[in-house]
Amino acid sequence: MTANWATFIAAEPDLAATVEERFGAFTHHVLATLRKDGSPRTTGLEVRFLDGELWLGMMPDSLKALDLRRDARFALQANPGPGTDTHGGDVRVSGRAVEVTDAGVKGAYSKEVEPPEPFHLFRTEVTEVVRTYVEDEKYLVVQVWKPGEPVRTLKRT
Repeated sequence: MTANWATFIAAEPDLAATVEERFGAFTHHVLATLRKDGSPRTTGLEVRFLDGELWLGMMPDSLKALDLRRDARFALQANPGPGTDTHGGDVRVSGRAVEVTDAGVKGAYSKEVEPPEPFHLFRTEVTEVVRTYVEDEKYLVVQVWKPGEPVRTLKRT
């Protein structure tokens, strides 16, 4: 099951706000895609949250874009920042990336983001959102959201 970003916001607004804040803290994040041979590829990427969607924009014919055209599965991790303090936790989003070729949609995106032309644009279909953080300096807390399910919270000492 997948969901767009707006569905996640509606289901879990507090967690969604935390995730967006973590991604907003830095410009560049880490995207994992799958190569032709099935091995993982990690690359840097900027992301945008606009109009209830999580967008991935890429340079033309970049390897990550070609990977996603071939196999839409991805994992995206927010930049944790310098040092070991992640200020709100580590956040990851997994799902499928759907390439957008509609000129009107790409034009509207371009007005907001001003990407270099030409570019690939992918809209995400989220399958999982995970936040990991330390609580009270003694608990490791993991929050996991999947479409159609409530957040599952695990705590370990």
